[in-house]
Formats: sequence, structure tokens, C-alpha cells
Amino acid sequence: MSAPARHPAHDALLARWTTLLTGAREVTTPPAAPYGEDLLARWAEPQRKYHTTDHLIAVLDRIDELLAHVAAPDPDAVRLAAWFHDAVYLPERSTNEDRSARLAERALPEAGVPEARVEEVARLIRITADHDPAEGDLNAEVLCDADLAVLAGAPGDYAAYAAAVREEYGFVPDDVFREGRANVLRQLLGLGRLFRTAVGHDRWEAAARRNMATELELLGT
Repeated sequence: MSAPARHPAHDALLARWTTLLTGAREVTTPPAAPYGEDLLARWAEPQRKYHTTDHLIAVLDRIDELLAHVAAPDPDAVRLAAWFHDAVYLPERSTNEDRSARLAERALPEAGVPEARVEEVARLIRITADHDPAEGDLNAEVLCDADLAVLAGAPGDYAAYAAAVREEYGFVPDDVFREGRANVLRQLLGLGRLFRTAVGHDRWEAAARRNMATELELLGT
């Protein structure tokens, strides 16, 4: 079986990772690139249809956008958490966030990242399980807002996102999927606000709620 095609942004992402890790750690060795290569291979796994390298790029870009306006105390931890937040992803499991956090807890100390920052990265990853950070938790607010920004896409982009999520759960019967997906949408819509940063709320809240309400209506549950 041939290896999957390399993502067009692979080299740029690897450079982005190397710059991030170099600034986030206390030592110059071991080399940063192998850790980035491992993460990029994970993001390119064949079971992924939405949680792909493109999603990683989108989250990293939205973090940069938000950090221009939000004084998060540890931007490097936020970006490292983005790289790891879905590094372990099997759609049939509900423990992906915890397993991704544990991967970060193993890899980052070996790569030279200080213990306190590793703990913060793992904490942030686990918060993405429900996207409900405590008020004033700016690191988590930025990460969660960036992860949820897809919900505010143009209608066509949102439809493509919803279709990709359905494809990831292709092993689930339609009626079961509709019920489960509707529950996820209701949980998100039930949050007092989806986007916790002021800039994220202003830019994305209304569009995201419209998109999710439309999807919920189309699911017919």
C-alpha cells in the first residue's frame, strides 16, 4: 500500500512547528523536526475526514488571529495544545482528548518543554472535550474559540464541515447518528456563549448559532 500523499502545506507546517517548539522549550536538543513529522503523520491518518491537517491549519490560524487581540498568558502553550488536541483521533472512541493530552505529556518533556508548560498544554487539550472553559481562563478561551470557529463558516463551508463529520462516523447508522449529532448541537447551543473571547464572540457567535440551528432543523430530531 502506498503512503498517503503529503499535504501541500507539509513543509510550511513543519517549519511552523520547529519555530514554536524552539521557542517553547529550555534546550536545543533533541531535534524538533521528528516530533513535528510524527504529529503531521497523525493528522493525515485515513480515518480522518474533518479532523485533518486542514483542521489543524485552521485552528492554528484562528489562534494567531485571536492572540492579536487577547493577552493569553502562555501563547506557546495554546499553540502546542492546538498541535496535539486531536493528535489521537479515532471516531469510535470518546477518550480522544485525554489520549491526546497523554501523548503531549509523554512527548513534550522528552522534547525539552518545561514541566509547567507541559501541564498547561495537557490541561488545555482536555478542556476541548466540552469547550467550556472557566471565565477568565484566557489560554483555554483562545484554544476553544479557535477550535469552534468552523461553526461560523459560510453556509456552503459549514455544510462541507457537517458532511465531513458524518463521513467520519460512516460506521454509525443514520438514525443513531442523527440523534447523537443533534445532542451535540443542543449542548453547544445551550452554552451561554459559544465563543468566550470578546473578539471571537463578536466575529463568530451569531453565524455559528444560525448554522447549528439550521443543521439541527435539517436533522429532523
